[in-house]
Amino acid sequence: MEKSTIPQRISRVLHWIGNLTARSGVAAVAALLVVVFGVVLALDGFPAHWEAGFSTAGTAITLLLLFVIQHTQTRQEVATQLKLDELIRTSPRADDLLVKIEKAKDEELIEREQDHIDHHEALRDGDDESGEK
Repeated sequence: MEKSTIPQRISRVLHWIGNLTARSGVAAVAALLVVVFGVVLALDGFPAHWEAGFSTAGTAITLLLLFVIQHTQTRQEVATQLKLDELIRTSPRADDLLVKIEKAKDEELIEREQDHIDHHEALRDGDDESGEK
């Protein structure tokens, strides 16, 4: 069995953090900790060094979670896109030009989107692709 590379290990850690923080219990614990911290700050007279520490910790956690979310969403998007591309590739009636359309220029995306809108509007009006009712 091949050893994991550092990027694979980082990816696994990011996914573990993402899965852990996606649970409602973790959100409840975080909210409780913020409330407790606020009460402790109030009882201690809001010392500046505590506020600075809380602000620094909050910023660091936010930055970490930004990267966790970006990594997991990008990976999920790639997996979904591969599945869709496979469906397009295997369907005989599908437009093969849509495979990897996400890499197309903006003008092409807009043009293809408008083609789909026109097609769906025609279907709603009772027309099929040949223009017959």
